[in-house]
Amino acid sequence: MSATTPSLTAIPFGGLGEFGMNMLALRYGEHILVIDAGMMFPESELLGVDLVIPDISYLKQNRSSVRAIVLTHGHEDHIGALPYILRDLNVPIYGTRFTLALVKKRLEEAALLDKVTLREVLPGRRIEIGPYEIEFIGVTHSTIDCVALAVRTPLGVILHTGDFKIDHTPVDGAAFDVHAFARCGNEGVLALFSDSTNVERPGFTPTERAVVPRIEELCRTAPRKVVLSCFASSIHRIQQVIEIAQRVGRKVAFVGRSMVDNVEIAHDLECLRIPDGMVVRPQDIRSFDPKRLVVIASGSQAEPMSSLSRIAVDNHRWVTVEENDTVILSARIIPGNEKAIFRMLDHMFRRRALVYYENSGGIIHVSGHASQEEQKLILQLVRPRYFIPIHGEYRHLFRHAALAHQLGVVPGEILLIEDGQPIEFTAEGAYRREPLPAGRVLVDSGSLEEIEEFVIRDRQHLSEDGVVVPIIAIDKHTGKIESLPEIVTRGFLSDNGQELVSGARDVVIRTVEQSNSEEKTDWSVIKEKIRVDLKRYINKQTSKRPLILPVILEV
Repeated sequence: MSATTPSLTAIPFGGLGEFGMNMLALRYGEHILVIDAGMMFPESELLGVDLVIPDISYLKQNRSSVRAIVLTHGHEDHIGALPYILRDLNVPIYGTRFTLALVKKRLEEAALLDKVTLREVLPGRRIEIGPYEIEFIGVTHSTIDCVALAVRTPLGVILHTGDFKIDHTPVDGAAFDVHAFARCGNEGVLALFSDSTNVERPGFTPTERAVVPRIEELCRTAPRKVVLSCFASSIHRIQQVIEIAQRVGRKVAFVGRSMVDNVEIAHDLECLRIPDGMVVRPQDIRSFDPKRLVVIASGSQAEPMSSLSRIAVDNHRWVTVEENDTVILSARIIPGNEKAIFRMLDHMFRRRALVYYENSGGIIHVSGHASQEEQKLILQLVRPRYFIPIHGEYRHLFRHAALAHQLGVVPGEILLIEDGQPIEFTAEGAYRREPLPAGRVLVDSGSLEEIEEFVIRDRQHLSEDGVVVPIIAIDKHTGKIESLPEIVTRGFLSDNGQELVSGARDVVIRTVEQSNSEEKTDWSVIKEKIRVDLKRYINKQTSKRPLILPVILEV
């Protein structure tokens, strides 16, 4: 291969092997283009972590080559890492109008808005960034203003579907651009990166409009007020609920910060039509006739402090659920959230509300992701030389690869890869390269700081075995212990722990007395010695390993 034709490398940093954290980079020579920058919510074992973002150490090392971040749509699992990443990689961000409006809100909260360049793009248009020509292809999904990307590179077209389903009757009339996919297919696509989320579902994903009959019926027959919860980004769903409310003679109220923010953003951009006089202010909900009201609330996943969770346990400022109120959960129960959601719904049942959620008769939620038949259609339209399934856990990627294999429309090969596995495309073919660092960075949203692995280990440790704090008063001149050490324990001992505590005191006294005078005056040395000896003693007595934090008071 001659040195004049650089290769093209695709590097996934997130979203291949998990749901969320979607991020893919393309590198041609010294030009890196990043597609999406998502976050994901932590699993329960990541104690006290607020969110998880991709590890971008490779991009930081190659900071001078990163040209831009291009966004497919505005869901958190595609834009949520931006406030954290942009501190290290301040590059222009390209996205559609609604997507950028959501990004603006995030950057404003992180006090980064003035420092970042945002560039708006339109579906159907093309832009150039370095050696890449990027075409934005309109697709349908569960939020608005979503695009797939056709990235034309010197080695061929890379097609990235973003999140999509094929909705032939979209609520806003902005259709899925099937023709653009077919056109790319005819032009020849080097590699297709396609959304695998719903590969386990046969058939087609129903249109967004499929929820209307059942939700309208529930709103029409509801004896009192209706509380409906959906994702705050589901602008189409919100639009339909507003229209249903109008038809059945009800008004709407919006509660929940994310819901109010997104409704305002979408309304300002004229993506959401709300007839005059339709909206009831949250503070007027209590006094408004419940037979004429639909409350649209965020918190469908039972997030701990969300509106719906607070309504369920009756500590929301404006909304209470009473007997014969109707509660509709118009959202998918995301795997991992089942316990919390059903606990929240149990509270609603206890209040004798009429509760409707997935599988309780009629369609009250449809997915925003393509099922098998749509995935097959994309593969047949595009007929890529290489196919790389993205967005999903390993089994989803595997099943999507199997689907492509059955169809036999991929002339080259199907590449099943995970985060950090680069694929290099050359004139000769596609090759897997040495894995790059990729993984998770844990973030505590209060501080915006990354949380190191050992912090999580300490938290697990604390949650399992508790903490022991020996407090020792030492005379700093003589190095003698002035009074009996005090041993404070939390989450570790039951009542019969007196013997253990007095034994622990003896261990501490012995450790200090057996130390030489230099050790005694170096607090960090003596603390470590106490920690080691106490750990050995407690482990021997109880086979537990609490976190031990010695405190030394100078007297």
